[in-house]
Amino acid sequence: MDREQKHALVEELTKTLGSAPLLAVADYRGVTVAEINLLRRNLEKAGIQYKVIKNSLAGLAVAGTDREGLTKHLTGMVGWIISSEDPINTAKVLRDVTKDFKKTERFVIKAGYFDGEVIDASGVEKVADLPGREELLGTLLATLQQGPRNVLGVVQGPARDLMYLLKNYEQKLEEAGG
Repeated sequence: MDREQKHALVEELTKTLGSAPLLAVADYRGVTVAEINLLRRNLEKAGIQYKVIKNSLAGLAVAGTDREGLTKHLTGMVGWIISSEDPINTAKVLRDVTKDFKKTERFVIKAGYFDGEVIDASGVEKVADLPGREELLGTLLATLQQGPRNVLGVVQGPARDLMYLLKNYEQKLEEAGG
């Protein structure tokens, strides 16, 4: 690869890594090619990219950006997990897909980037614990519906109370007359 090709690749990587809302850097030492391919396919189903990038090129791509703190984790065999538009879902899928590797410590998340900060491996786990987009939309909808429900309950209250009062009065008249 000549100098111009490397420069073009670094520019492309800068754009790709710079636009991802969640990045994770993982050490994949000890994982077989078949396992990595399976991992890659499972991530791709969720719209997540898994790339192995030469450490020096990745360092150049994140240099001068807010993701530059990831360069200290670029040692050894490093794979990049590049999120889709939903970083929370990406973290959840990553946690689910790599749970079998955690037992043997062969695929280890070293660090990540989320919400303008470089985070450690436990930070990536914490991102996976956040409520996802669909869950937040459901909560927002329930909150928006709660106000009209309360107003309706207040409006219906006096009529309901009057109905119960009349019903009780009717029962007393029947008991007295009967």
